Amino acid sequence: MHVIVVPYNSNWPVEFARESAAVADALGESCLIVHHIGSTSIPGMHAKPIIDMLPVVRSIGVIDARSAEMKALGYEVMGEFGIRGRRYFRKDDAAGNRTRQVHTFEAGSPQIARHLAFRDFLRAHPDHASEYAALKQRLAAQYPSDIEGYMDGKEAFIKRIDALAAAWIR
Repeated sequence: MHVIVVPYNSNWPVEFARESAAVADALGESCLIVHHIGSTSIPGMHAKPIIDMLPVVRSIGVIDARSAEMKALGYEVMGEFGIRGRRYFRKDDAAGNRTRQVHTFEAGSPQIARHLAFRDFLRAHPDHASEYAALKQRLAAQYPSDIEGYMDGKEAFIKRIDALAAAWIR
């Protein structure tokens, strides 16, 4: 996967709104809400141009039965994909570039609060958001063809912001 970080695009919230409505329909009645998470959800943030969505569902087990509906939208069904209790779906464009990621969790999962606290903390603290944007740009330049190196380079920052966000949200 080629790592590209681009300046904020004011169309990302529009793309989220359109795609999240389709995802909510595909997930059916169990879907309670779909949150926009990740860097594209933070105004002004440099980001990989991938819309991350977090649907909250009544029952994660019901989502397994909705795989055909997600496939019909062009998503690849990935199961938990390394995070217990998650159902992960990803979508690429015709050129094979990732454009969408869906991280589905059952209501009450601590992962929901963590993702939303991280997003909301960065929205409320532009100095930390700027620091994150600069880090992502440096890492994308350093690891243009190494997504693992890019992700590993962000890990310490993300853990620090997770801790700050958890304290801030309380």
